[in-house]
Formats: sequence, structure tokens, C-alpha cells
Amino acid sequence: MKVGYDAATHVFRLDGADISYVLGVNEKGELQNLYWGKRLDAQDPFAAAKSPGGGSGFDPAVNLTPTEFVGWGAGLYAVPNLKVTFPDGNRDLVLHYLSHEIQGDTLRVTLKDIGRDVRVELLYEMNAETGVLARSAKIENHTKLPLTIEEAFAATWNLPSSNDYQLRYLTGRWAAEWKLQEEALHTGKVVLESRRGSTGDEVNPWFAIERGAQPDQDTGDVWFGALGWSGSWQINVEQNAANQVRVTGGFTPFDFAYLLKPEQSLETPKFYGGYSNSGIGGASRLLHRFELGSIVPGGMHRKLRPILYNSWEATGFDVNEAGQETLAEKAASIGVERFVMDDGWFGQRKDDHAGLGDWYVNQQKFPHGLKPLIDKVHSLGMDFGLWVEPEMVNPNSDLYKAHPDWTLNFPGRPRTEGRSQLMLNLARPDVRAYVYGFLDKLLTENDIAFLKWDYNRNWSEPGWSAVPIEQQKEVYVEYVRNLYSILAELRSKHPNVEIESCSGGGARVDLGIMRLTDEVWPSDNTDPFDRLRIQDGFSYAYAPGVMMAWVTDSPNWMNNRSTSLDYRFLSSMQGSLGIGANLSKWSAEDFSTAKKLVAQYKLLRPTIQDGALYRLISPEEGSEFSVTESLSTDGKQAAVFAFLHSSQLGDGDPRIFPRGLEPATKYSIHALVGSLDSRMPERASGEYWMHRGIDVSLRGDFQAMLFTLEREGAK
Repeated sequence: MKVGYDAATHVFRLDGADISYVLGVNEKGELQNLYWGKRLDAQDPFAAAKSPGGGSGFDPAVNLTPTEFVGWGAGLYAVPNLKVTFPDGNRDLVLHYLSHEIQGDTLRVTLKDIGRDVRVELLYEMNAETGVLARSAKIENHTKLPLTIEEAFAATWNLPSSNDYQLRYLTGRWAAEWKLQEEALHTGKVVLESRRGSTGDEVNPWFAIERGAQPDQDTGDVWFGALGWSGSWQINVEQNAANQVRVTGGFTPFDFAYLLKPEQSLETPKFYGGYSNSGIGGASRLLHRFELGSIVPGGMHRKLRPILYNSWEATGFDVNEAGQETLAEKAASIGVERFVMDDGWFGQRKDDHAGLGDWYVNQQKFPHGLKPLIDKVHSLGMDFGLWVEPEMVNPNSDLYKAHPDWTLNFPGRPRTEGRSQLMLNLARPDVRAYVYGFLDKLLTENDIAFLKWDYNRNWSEPGWSAVPIEQQKEVYVEYVRNLYSILAELRSKHPNVEIESCSGGGARVDLGIMRLTDEVWPSDNTDPFDRLRIQDGFSYAYAPGVMMAWVTDSPNWMNNRSTSLDYRFLSSMQGSLGIGANLSKWSAEDFSTAKKLVAQYKLLRPTIQDGALYRLISPEEGSEFSVTESLSTDGKQAAVFAFLHSSQLGDGDPRIFPRGLEPATKYSIHALVGSLDSRMPERASGEYWMHRGIDVSLRGDFQAMLFTLEREGAK
């Protein structure tokens, strides 16, 4: 992969995997997109960029030009990438090409205002394996006076003119995250946004746009993108009257202002974008490969996620040394690899009304500290993990009584509590030092391999009275920067510690937090049937290999639904497997079943966590069935999970059509849980399995099965 540049036409070209991205400088000095799609031949020519001109006095040309990054000025009515106010009240900003630099696979283009020395350095980084392009902007003030940034978006993605685009995005709420929304694009604007201080589960910073309504998952042109930012954000999808589509994303302008002093700069988040001509299924598989290879810590050398046990649903806040050791013994007996003690071990924590902020070990519950429990867990062949919620404080805590000013607040105004807690203002240097300090001390003094980092409320009263008024709204940026720096510093000093991002479920999942954490918690809802839809939606934007999924008790606390242990395990085995049930209530048969399924999961783990996901039958829209296939990276193994909600009116079982197999190669089929139709052959070609299909036997309510296809001769 390299960056090409034609000095004669002033055209830049980036190629990666099966993708080409082309941009150029037009006769006005504007940087505009020329092409984004399937990879072109290296010799294919591109003429110089040209402004399309305006249609009338109502349509200045800048609104019809597919600009890569544009300031608010020159008659722009679309969403600008950058809007500023200068000290003299001027708000006009017209950015033209100044220079560029190519370093290997990275392109940097500098734009400058036509009059004042405000510059923007645009960064383009193409991923060679997937063709996913990372874009961001650094805004620099080289004038002699401060200016105020009022809007700062990372990049704009331009799509070819078309009148048949379909937009997909993800919405939700607590315990019902990751609902896939689909709608036709029309003239106007769709705004996807979080004003909550963090990513938010109401809508996730991901989008996909498909040209035309395709009959299945694996055909059609799809452009997709995701923001790498864990704070408040906004993505605008605009279609103008000429059917041009532009997607602009970055910091939300709501309640936003950033004072940029002379010679200071502000960097935007990265806005990632990709293209697939293999439908939405191909788009998500590309994004999964990019995330696992280039976003998640360790990249292609990352460790597979261990099978963990978490004590929360067994004990709640009532944790103590003896009880946790008993649970650890039971967890180890079924093959668990990581034991995690959840909330309740610190301060005066007996419920959710006290203790947050006081990160010392509760001596009544653990009179000799954590070491005896950790030693016990290690003796059972497991590593040890711990729950923390570092960004929060209970008003009933020693920390709050000593430092009430450390929270986000507006002086003299009420402080809104959520889950009986307030938010520490991590933008403050003293708060940042405190949070890093207690976490570093905890990890230094104890052999802890894993932190479940929780975050159980959104922002309110986002005041920062310790800084001048004109800088107080910078809290939205500085908070997240300090969060990232704490995580990065902890990972550097304690390289063997792994971290999970959890926020009351999936309220902080994005490509920013994923750069610094090893796994994410998609939902507090652990009902295995609900999870089929939740996990299906999650998979459009994020890889199953980072998605934690727990096996919990039946009936499930969420909706009192009863399901078999097989069903619960198979639902969770489609991601990174965890167990959160109260093992003290399990029967001997339960332990036997769990031990068998844990062993099977370990054999399939590389295929499930690192493989390519095919959604064969969607659980959306009231479907009675859900079927997924995970195909290993080497193509030697496919694991297929099939679920039935309920048999109705004597309807037959679904016929399953796998994808991605080698047509002429023989594969043997093996039912691991449940039954295949007795007429199915034991071996056949990939062509047979994909086109004739596979008949399974599912009857009753909440039934599940698992089978594999193994390529002959594979080891």
C-alpha cells in the first residue's frame, strides 16, 4: 500500500486491500473527493479536480463541491468541518490547500484560511489489509490572538450521487442496546448524536450506507464509518437536492467551545471509513478484521479472550473472602480461566449508596487484604480480575466529603445523582492524578490480571469552575483525553493487565475506548434469547471477538424467562464466553453440561473470536430463528449456531445455507449440540453445503444447536 501523487493534476490516490480513495485540489484551492470505492487499476487516470460551479444565487458552488474538509464561510450552508469566532467578531473561514507531505502510507495535507493564519493539517492513514481509511484534523492557531472553536468535525465522507441510498445505524437503551435501524435517505439531514459526555447507548457512532435495497447480506455497495471518540459526538448524514451525500463526524457542537490560544492546536478524533462491494455482511467482516488487527491492543498478536467467571449475580455486594473462594473452586471445576470479583470489595461498600471513591480494601470483608483470595484463585489455575468504577464518587464517601469540588458541577446549583453517584471531573489535573494513583497502587500491590472498568451514569451539570469561563466548555475534550491517558499509562506500566470497557452495558463502546481496552460489555441484559438480537446488532459495528457474553441463571432476572443450560451456553458462545450464574445453586448435571460446553468452546475459540462472521438468518423483526456462522481465518473450520424461538403450526425447520466455503473442497459435518436431519450426509463438497443447504432438527421452545464443518485434510 502506498500514497500516490500526480503533480501535474494535483491528485492524490490511496490504495489499500480492494479499495481506492482519490482526492485532489481544484482550481479554487479546495480539497475535494474524486473517488471512493472498489480498487482501480494502477494506470487508471484521474483528471484534475474541478469545482462544479453554482446553480443559482441560492446555490453557491461550495455547497455542491464534495469537499474533504471545509470551513464555515464563502456561502456554505451544509455542515462545516470547522467553525470559529475571531476576537474581532469575524466568523468567516475559507480554507484552501497550502501544502502536503507523504510519508510511507500516510498523507498529510495542510489547509490555510485565505486571510488569517489558521491552519488545518488533515491526516489520512490507509490500512493495507482492509482498505479502512483513518482521517483526522489538527487545527492550529498561528495568529497573534486567541480564537474560539465552535464546531470541529474530523472529516467529511462524500458518496457518489444516487437516489437509492439506504442508511443503517444502531440505537438502544439500557438492557435493549444495539437495535439496527434502516431507512431510505432523502433530501435533508439525519443527525446521530450523543450529548451525554460519553458514547451513549441511545445511538452508537457508527453508520453504513448501502446503494439500493439488496436481497441479502452479501451483495451490493456499502460505505461505512465509525468515530474513534468516547465523549459527546455527532455524525451528520446530509443528502442535498442533487442527491449528493456527505457524512460529517466529530465533536458535537452542542455546548461546545474550545479556546485556541496563539500557537496552540486541537486534534479531532479519528473518523474511520471503509467500503465493501460484498454487502453489509462484507462491510462488517472488513470492519471486524480492522478492529482486531489495528484497533484492539495487541492487534494481530492479541490474546484470545479467556473464559471468565464473574461473581456479581451470585453475591451482589455481599462479597467476602470465604464466599469468593467457594465460587472460585466451583468455577475452576468447569474449566474457567479467569475469576473476577465484582462490586462490593472496597471502602464502606454495602450497596450502591456509599463507598465509590474510597478505593481501599474493606477490612471486614477481607481482613488480610486481597492476597489470600488471589493466591487461592491462582492455586486453582485461574488468573484474578477485579471490578472498579474509577470515574465515579458517592456523596456518602470519604473522598466526596474531602473534595466536593472534584465533581462535575455548577457552583450553587443542584447536583443530579444517577445510581446514587456523581461524576468526578477527570479533566482536572488533581482528579486525574488521584484516579491514576489509586489504580496504579492497586495493580502494584496485588497480582491482578484484569480490570472490569465500569461507568454507570452519564453527565449532568458539566461545569468546571476551576478554569476561566471561556475555557470551561473544554471539559468535554479534556475529560476524555485524561481518561485515555490514564488507560495508556496503566497499560504501559502494567503491560500484563487487561481491561474491559463496561458502561451499564453498551453505553461506551467505540473505536476510541477499544484502542485501550481488550474487550467490551455490550449489555447488562443477559437473557439468552434477548441476547441473540442484541449480539446481532452489535456485530454490525464491532467484532464478536471483543464482545463479552455471560451464561447466567434461569429464570433470567431480566424477564423471568426459563431456558436450558445448553441454550444459554450456545447463545453466549457466539462471542467471548463468560459465566455469571450462581454456581452454588447448580446441580451436578449442570456442572457436567457446563464442563463439556466449556471444553467445546475452547476448541472453537479461535474460529469464533478471530473468524469471519456470516449472519445466515437474522433474529430481527420477530424471526423465529437465528443462525450465525463463524469461519476460521484459514478456512478450515466453520462453526454454525442455530436457535429456534418456538415451533408453531407444524412449520418445518429452517434449511441453513453456509457461506464462505471452498466450493470444490470436501467438508465433514459434526453435530456438537442438538441433531442434524438424519438424511444429511457426513461429508460433501463446499458447493453442496452452500447451495443444497443443511437440514437441522429443532422442535419445541427455545431450542439451540451447534455443528461444525471441517475441511478434509485440515489439522
